Amino acid sequence: MALPRIDSPIYELTLPMSKKLVRFRPFLVKEQRNLMMAIESDDKDTIEKNIKQVLHNCTVTEDVDIETLPIIDVEYYFIQLRARSVGEVVENKYRCENVVEETPCGNLMTVNFNLLDIQLTRNEDIKDEIQLTDQIFIKLRYPQFSSLNSSNENLNATDMAFEMIVSGIENIYDGEQYYYANETPKEELMEFIESLNQEQFAKIEEFFDNLPTLNKKIEMNCSKCGFHHAINVEGLENFFG
Repeated sequence: MALPRIDSPIYELTLPMSKKLVRFRPFLVKEQRNLMMAIESDDKDTIEKNIKQVLHNCTVTEDVDIETLPIIDVEYYFIQLRARSVGEVVENKYRCENVVEETPCGNLMTVNFNLLDIQLTRNEDIKDEIQLTDQIFIKLRYPQFSSLNSSNENLNATDMAFEMIVSGIENIYDGEQYYYANETPKEELMEFIESLNQEQFAKIEEFFDNLPTLNKKIEMNCSKCGFHHAINVEGLENFFG
């Protein structure tokens, strides 16, 4: 006789950037175990691959492609999934660096916070369509999750920045015709970016320098020295530290 199966609840979530509505189930014990092993490995690629696999397994909506979602959507989705699967409240530890009599306090502080309270912050003044000349416009998109897998650790910081910009082009309009990035060789897109003057390039840099972030402000008093801390936590890896 087969053992009984336990049905999982289904949740709905609207992703903040793509506005896609996703339906998902909590991850299972075996999926949580794989995630924990990946996190313990402290290998960025392994962690990203496991996050992608868990999201793929748990997504009930059929037309959601994790690879093409903006990175910020994937991070937000994973935080919501983690909250619904393991629990909304997590415990983090922070070390007090307040200097007391020329010596850092060093006290290890513990704080609990709700994952569902994490907010998305974006600069509404930053637009994704940029006018480069009287006739030429460029439409940018937020970096996709797939761009993490294609990143080359051997590149220096400047080359990685150019790679991100090129991968973030959606289309270019010259007043008469649209040139779509997915139909244009990468080398031509790179040549286009390299042909810009400093003022034009700065407009594009501003977009990528002001990408939306997930953050949570944590306030606490050190139990040892009494110093008041206001910590702004950003980035997926810092919410589970």
